[in-house]
Amino acid sequence: MDTTHLTLAHGNGGRRMRELIGEVFAHHLGGPHLDTEVDAAAIDLDAGQVVVTTDGFVVQPLEFPGGDIGSLAIHGTVNDLAVAGATPRFLTLNAFLEEGLELALLDRLLASMAAAARRAGVVVVAGDTKVVGRGEGGGVYFATTGVGVRDPALRLGTGEIQPGDRVLVSGPIGDHGTAVLLAREQFGLRGDLQSDSASVLPIAQALVAVPGLRFMRDPTRGGLATVAHDLCRATGHGVRLDAAAIPVRDPVASVCEMLGYDPYYLACEGRVVAVVAPDRAAQALAAMHTAGATEAAVIGEITRGRAHVVLATELGGERLLEELEDDPLPRIC
Repeated sequence: MDTTHLTLAHGNGGRRMRELIGEVFAHHLGGPHLDTEVDAAAIDLDAGQVVVTTDGFVVQPLEFPGGDIGSLAIHGTVNDLAVAGATPRFLTLNAFLEEGLELALLDRLLASMAAAARRAGVVVVAGDTKVVGRGEGGGVYFATTGVGVRDPALRLGTGEIQPGDRVLVSGPIGDHGTAVLLAREQFGLRGDLQSDSASVLPIAQALVAVPGLRFMRDPTRGGLATVAHDLCRATGHGVRLDAAAIPVRDPVASVCEMLGYDPYYLACEGRVVAVVAPDRAAQALAAMHTAGATEAAVIGEITRGRAHVVLATELGGERLLEELEDDPLPRIC
């Protein structure tokens, strides 16, 4: 019997499934809160407002420069909590595994996931596995739920945004989308660009301490432009971005120019877009720099009037950034 790849027997509830959970999943993710013999976990939360998020991860390839689907599942869930102003505490994990998956690959993904969870200070307290037939999945899909706690007095959201507020980003955009694109080698391109996949918790916590913080979001699918459109739609105000101020790495710009992509729509997995009061922009920028986001920048402002996203170009003109219609890079996160 094959002992190096998954079989349907690993999902039938019997011995091989028990061994998979105990020897692979619990080996990496186990701890005092994880009990593989029960279907529910009891957890203690600090006093405060409970924040819950849920997400799914289907990225291809499963391993890419700078990350993999395991660490990405942790970062994506932690980041959604962090930009909501919460301190992430607990996660649950659902793993959908395809028959024929190499067990060595699964072991690497879970080791990466466990390392990312330790760095972010979260623990996996419950989970479930399902095995699907060969050809019915992408090797591995992960689905997560994250639970965190935040100060109930924190006022954060689109309802706080006012015209004149400044828009900031914590670092170069489009790294993740471009790194995954290069890893697929669909266009015969190669490069050493790394995904920005990482926890943004230190950056978010630094920003929460800044008076005048209005809003935070991690620009994943649809990138910076989609966050800007979300702001327009929610506030009725416009967003004016300055192309000269938006950090974009040269390899990202080059790939986009060659293939006709726009970096403003490419996914990031370790960045924060923040909106702050105009008199606090310098303080927020300094806070991000101190938290390690040394390439953070003030990139635009909220404008009164028509709810459009306008990009001021480096040549002195302006162009509208339209809302994303097609998916330029599916299976990106």
